[in-house]
Amino acid sequence: MEVIYLIKATKIKMQSGKEKSNSITEIESIYLTGVKVETYYKKENLYDFIVNNPTQLIQVNIEPYPTLIAAVKNGQKYVRSAPNETTNDNLLNLPRE
Repeated sequence: MEVIYLIKATKIKMQSGKEKSNSITEIESIYLTGVKVETYYKKENLYDFIVNNPTQLIQVNIEPYPTLIAAVKNGQKYVRSAPNETTNDNLLNLPRE
């Protein structure tokens, strides 16, 4: 299975009123580079993409550069970074808009 790391998550947008939150499920959308249209993508759409394209990985653009993984909490689809030694999910350390 060939793994491709061309897509990078570079910044996040939190849900309205939750801009200071450190809850991974309150991310509204994630900005991707390395795709045809570099823009924000809703977390639910990224969940579906990851599930349907397991060899096309999305990498968080912050050390240690973990990949995004699909997750579900209380029926809500979202994405998070693969676990590593950081305290908070790496996605929450990306710049916010």
